[in-house]
Amino acid sequence: MGVMHVVMFSFKPLATPEEVQEVCDKLLALKDTCLHPETNRPYMKNITGGVNTHMSDAQDRVTHAFVSEFDSDEDREYYLKTDPAYAAFWEGAKGIVEKTEVVGFMPGKF
Repeated sequence: MGVMHVVMFSFKPLATPEEVQEVCDKLLALKDTCLHPETNRPYMKNITGGVNTHMSDAQDRVTHAFVSEFDSDEDREYYLKTDPAYAAFWEGAKGIVEKTEVVGFMPGKF
């Protein structure tokens, strides 16, 4: 099993439903647009996400969550710190996303 990356966010109050959908679609598309610097091929193993269906005080305004999987910590770090497709995604999303929370983990490693 690989390395998991969880990102949760809420959108700015004035974001339209179309803008929210566009950000979600672009985030999911990173599976195909993020390319490994050596192989020039997609390196994200999987990504899934959706609307938070557990609305309670504990969710702290988080409205959407996405989970992506990478083969290695090095791939995840490249994604977060260097990948130009990921950087371009966040450049476009920062005017619409209000709050971001991130968690990373390796399944079964405690």
